[in-house]
Amino acid sequence: NKAFDWSFSTIEDPRIYYTDVTGDGKEEAVIILNKGKGTGLNIDELHVLDADLSEIQVQSYQDIVAGQIETGVTRKNDQTLAIKVKSQGKEHQFDYQVAGINFKQDKLSFGGVVYYWMKNQQIVTTLGASVGISPQYVGDFQITYKFDRAENKLIADQIRFEPVHR
Repeated sequence: NKAFDWSFSTIEDPRIYYTDVTGDGKEEAVIILNKGKGTGLNIDELHVLDADLSEIQVQSYQDIVAGQIETGVTRKNDQTLAIKVKSQGKEHQFDYQVAGINFKQDKLSFGGVVYYWMKNQQIVTTLGASVGISPQYVGDFQITYKFDRAENKLIADQIRFEPVHR
């Protein structure tokens, strides 16, 4: 038995998976808690526990964005933004139509959509990238994690970006 001071919303039940995400041949508990949900909002929190109930560190999406994702936003005219995204050597450039949005933002914003899920025994997060105060999502990053034995933590392995076409 062990108590944790985690909190979660009552909108969605916790999702719990038992799978080997560290590659040591033993199953870990992957626990995904929803912290909040609404129109244009979904915030999950991830916890990974090994057999003795100690928590395995997971690289935060904030650290991934700060160290592995570059973004740029420039206004082309009153209704068009030029968006630039670069990660893991891949670059995306596209225009995004915005009607009546007035803001000063030179990078994409993150944190309104953070959705964790499991795929092929790997932890994946979908991270929404947005512009504006009432966020308009211009694309999603899909980040797949792997266990780094040297750091003894789960870190970003693959980062893929998919723009929303408007």
